[in-house]
Amino acid sequence: MQCNTSRSVQLRATYSQAHPWQFPGGTMDHGERPWQTAQRECREETGLDVAGPPRLLASVFGPPGGDWPFSTTGCVFDGGRLSDAQIRSIVLDPDEHDAVRVLTLKEWEPLMPSQDFARLDAVMTARLTGTTAYFDSWGWGNS
Repeated sequence: MQCNTSRSVQLRATYSQAHPWQFPGGTMDHGERPWQTAQRECREETGLDVAGPPRLLASVFGPPGGDWPFSTTGCVFDGGRLSDAQIRSIVLDPDEHDAVRVLTLKEWEPLMPSQDFARLDAVMTARLTGTTAYFDSWGWGNS
């Protein structure tokens, strides 16, 4: 999601200090399709309904790690442009997020780990260019 300018909306996770700022999103429920998951998660995490049609901005792949023994595949969809009123109306689930911020790409950089910032940059570039991004985080952190 973006506001009316070219700033990105991110939510601060209460459950992850390693990856504090995130897009609304989460894990698919049984029988769900990716776009349905994106709509449901956005509604649950912000109170906002995202209208279609779906526009895929990025495919994101990640390795197994921590408590999750499987590799992951994620889809980042365009949540549209939000008005100031819509941003003010966001209602966070306090079990998952405790803040919402709307910043430019440059303003996000010091607030995010390099991997998260690179993903945000790829997604914002995809939104501007119309070319879907492929973001693979498997090599991150390896020397």
